[in-house]
Amino acid sequence: MLTLAYDGTDFHGWQIQPGNPTVQAQLQSALARVTGESPLPQGSGRTDAGVHALAQVASFSLQARIPTENLLRALNRTLPPSIRVLETKIVPATFHARHSAVAKTYEYRVFRSAICPPSLARYVFACSWPMDVQALQTSAKLFEGKHDFLSFAATDPELTVRKPDPDAAPDPRPLPRQNFQVEPPVPPTIRTIFSSAWEQLQTDDGDLLVYRVRGSGFLHHMVRNLVGTMLDIGRARIAPHAIPNILAARNRAAAGPTAPARGLFLHSVEYPQPNSEIDL
Repeated sequence: MLTLAYDGTDFHGWQIQPGNPTVQAQLQSALARVTGESPLPQGSGRTDAGVHALAQVASFSLQARIPTENLLRALNRTLPPSIRVLETKIVPATFHARHSAVAKTYEYRVFRSAICPPSLARYVFACSWPMDVQALQTSAKLFEGKHDFLSFAATDPELTVRKPDPDAAPDPRPLPRQNFQVEPPVPPTIRTIFSSAWEQLQTDDGDLLVYRVRGSGFLHHMVRNLVGTMLDIGRARIAPHAIPNILAARNRAAAGPTAPARGLFLHSVEYPQPNSEIDL
């Protein structure tokens, strides 16, 4: 298990893509150079192009019996400076960075002063227009709880429902008799948000608005769509009380725009319990 931080600006996201630089590809290549093996690291989530991570988690199987501290040093010597391994840990074979996760926290940074310093431009969404921060807070709280977030999801191939083939031959087997009522399937776009809030910060470079959201999981572009909608609320383009109706619409067109990727960070990933070290 690795914990990673990276600047996502120059990468086409986490997942390997032919012909494009990605974080997963860089990590796999570094593992091959260091260990002679080439496992495909499984991330806790597939951050999009331009999205950063403060603590992404990756897991993989490795035959080489390299002490964790040596692996950390070797990987950081091999990886580009925009990717750093923060921690290495040996975990049970049943651990999976994505499937074992029970919660994730994302952070979105909005720069509020008139001139955004070049040193921050890659990591914030610069918004100097007037903003009703109280309206942002009110709308953020309305996302807490268990909701269907389809209105805030981009098209995700994992959510595509395979339609039956009209030319396929019918199944000759009789349907089993059932004496119970079948429950309808749970929509795959339902998520639980544990906390959702904005914070105002004053830094040496200027004022920041930071949105943090912790949930059981997130749909494709979900956090960026939440932020884009709330920023429209802060600009009085949408009323805060419209949020329940937007959720109920289950239609992406009902929500606001998608905020830029550069302000988004995967903040942390949580697991049921600390994963114990295993002796080599």
